[in-house]
Amino acid sequence: MNSKKITTFAAILMLGASLQVQAGAVDALQSEFSTAGAGTFSAAAGEKMWTEKHMDKKSGKERSCSTCHTTTLTNKGKHAKTGKLIDPLAPSANAERLTDIKFIKKWFKRNCKWTLGRVCTPQEKGDFLEYIKAQ
Repeated sequence: MNSKKITTFAAILMLGASLQVQAGAVDALQSEFSTAGAGTFSAAAGEKMWTEKHMDKKSGKERSCSTCHTTTLTNKGKHAKTGKLIDPLAPSANAERLTDIKFIKKWFKRNCKWTLGRVCTPQEKGDFLEYIKAQ
């Protein structure tokens, strides 16, 4: 085998391993959300919520998930308040996304409160994961 074929084969193996880790974390969380009362998860519902605008009571400004993360999850985002760059959320563009259950839970806690002004429901979390993992 030449070096180009070996490199391609190694890249395919690494992508496969990354997708398995991602699927394990997402499956575990969605199972947890189902146990908490969520129904069938929908990427379409997750996408709709992603761009839905919510009014921030303090600033009077509208915000959505796409305010910081953009509507194209393969692109880098930018935090609306701090200006800090945010790595792409799409697992296809960032193999580390959706691999760490603790980080995903922290992300939901912080971002649901900032964007929606409340904690996300188990159904919403599962729908968001369904949408993001498809990107």
